[in-house]
Amino acid sequence: PTWICSVSQKLLMLTRLTGSLHGSFFPHLSLSNEEIVSKYSSVQHWGSSPVKAFAWHPHTVKFALALQDDSIRVHSSASDLTPILKHKLQKNVASLAWQPNSSSVLAVACQSCVLIWHIEPTSLATRPSASSVQVLQRGGHCPVTMVHWSPDGRTLLSVSPVDASILAWAVAMETCMPLWRYGGGGVSLVTWSPDGSKVFSATPSNVFRVWETRSWTCEKWYSVTGHVKAACWSPEGNVVLFATENQPIIYSLTFAAVSDESSPVIGGSQTAVACADLSETSIEMSDGKAIKVGGQIHQMVWDPQGGRLAVILGESCEFVAVFRTQRSPMLEITPCGLVRGQDGERPEMVQFKPSFDGGSLLTVVWSSGRIGYIPLYYISSAGVNEMPQPPVINTHRFSNGLYSNT
Repeated sequence: PTWICSVSQKLLMLTRLTGSLHGSFFPHLSLSNEEIVSKYSSVQHWGSSPVKAFAWHPHTVKFALALQDDSIRVHSSASDLTPILKHKLQKNVASLAWQPNSSSVLAVACQSCVLIWHIEPTSLATRPSASSVQVLQRGGHCPVTMVHWSPDGRTLLSVSPVDASILAWAVAMETCMPLWRYGGGGVSLVTWSPDGSKVFSATPSNVFRVWETRSWTCEKWYSVTGHVKAACWSPEGNVVLFATENQPIIYSLTFAAVSDESSPVIGGSQTAVACADLSETSIEMSDGKAIKVGGQIHQMVWDPQGGRLAVILGESCEFVAVFRTQRSPMLEITPCGLVRGQDGERPEMVQFKPSFDGGSLLTVVWSSGRIGYIPLYYISSAGVNEMPQPPVINTHRFSNGLYSNT
């Protein structure tokens, strides 16, 4: 009938208009899956980096990493075997996360799903079979760019820049609860506070939120300088540091202690406080040469003891900036040093080992495929002469699916 044809044409025009407006507000929705993952990945040059994702195990001396061919290798100090994980759905790997309170469960963020690998530490198999993996999938939730476990290991969060919902997975049941709020165009970053009481989430727009995890309510903030690019929590979970894509400034939000744990209160500051300006500056080295350091912030990690902050600056910067942090009586961030790789190397990703005797162990993934370890010992000025000798730690190099120790 003519009237049905007319109504259908108008509805189609309205749908197309709405879609075009939505795309103009959120330009990232017009990108390909690979471009979306590259834009919101923790690895600075995800498309060209030999290592696409890296994760230390929270309790044991073991780490996993994803290579250019989307294979995942697991290295452990307890075994000379290196399990290699492959699956037909394991494409465009963007994030890895080991389950706390477990020695064998690894979550993998992929293009169309989340894979949960069960890798038994005592197994002698170097190629675990497909029966060792769970597939967590939900329509419209792809590509998945980040996964993050709760500190107790009971809940896994996954996010996608094209889905406005954070999915909270009960992995054993393979079910999820979507945490949805209007606005933002998707979720590009998520990180759980160490005490488990709050979750920080950022969107591809200028909106970011902090959730309380008892009843899953949230508070919303707006950034005037673009979307949040990097964020990390203090060890106590009462301070979150974040940086936006267009400013070389680290901001902080402070959260009050909750006296009544049964009451769902977030208690965040009304506005963020600028606590460090990392604008480009010249520094004179010991050999008399001047180098330029600073710029926009790509990634930040705070060590588990809260004494050091590592920052990757800019796309072409050859250094990792390390800062000394003090949290009481007030937050202070002061420059501590620079970490430089070999000639021509750029830092792609940084991460602190969850536990390290006497200080912190900073791990740097370099653009050459080399993974370096920098021990940072915390000592008093009186104990400088008694500082223990650093342990001998191998440096791993990964390239084109092959690797060697150097």
